[in-house]
Amino acid sequence: MAASPNVFRRAEKKYLLNPQQYHALIQRIAPELEADAYGQYTICNIYFDTAHDELIRRSIDKPPYKEKLRLRSYGTPTETDTVFLELKKKWKGIVYKRRACMPLSQAYALLAGERPEAPSQILREILYFLDFYHPVPRLFLAYDRLAYHGREDQSLRLTVDTHIRSRRQKLDLALGSQGRPLLEQEAYLLEIKTPTALPLWLTQALNALKIYPVSFSKYGNVYKSEKFALQKECLNHVLEYSGGQHGDPVHNQCADLYRGSADLRVDHRPGLYDPQHLH
Repeated sequence: MAASPNVFRRAEKKYLLNPQQYHALIQRIAPELEADAYGQYTICNIYFDTAHDELIRRSIDKPPYKEKLRLRSYGTPTETDTVFLELKKKWKGIVYKRRACMPLSQAYALLAGERPEAPSQILREILYFLDFYHPVPRLFLAYDRLAYHGREDQSLRLTVDTHIRSRRQKLDLALGSQGRPLLEQEAYLLEIKTPTALPLWLTQALNALKIYPVSFSKYGNVYKSEKFALQKECLNHVLEYSGGQHGDPVHNQCADLYRGSADLRVDHRPGLYDPQHLH
């Protein structure tokens, strides 16, 4: 049976490249690749988590099993454009992804609590996740992508992401792709995705250029960078007001932070996913 285009099982490896490494690698492996027909495009995501970021905090601890939910669009969508509600699970290095396609307005209705009468198997898995975790929108994250696939083996996929950016406010795909940069301007995030082992020509090219895999989560790195900034703010507050009192908002947030339960500043406007807000 052919695999569904909405169900994926594959290994994924990530590499952070500087411009010299990126251009040298692409030049070396270009004869084995074909570029995506769409050229460069922008991917926009909203990541969902519990109110206290339990999923991303657990993910950062690198457990053998982890899962996440995101709403994805290609470019900035209107309410009638197709978006993808994706449930991504990772078990011992293998990624399993399920995605349901629907108009943006329908996705917002689903996330606001509306339930279809006869959901597909994939949608039932997503609904179980929603009912179990009661997630809320926590982060908007976008990036510009170039994608390639193997000339002989089209299941081999390489993606190159640049200008990774995020925001904690305006958690709505329809509100544009602007955000705060995560990496240096000229950093390239390469992801290699394959259901089988890497081909010899690719491993030889990576080894020749001394390009090695890294552990890198876009959402995880945004979370860690914001937490570091908050820790720095707390330290400055302690140094400036060494006698901080209980009841002082910054003092309390610092105390929560070191107990591991600090909430990052997120826009939780009521009815954010009410489809009526798009009209």
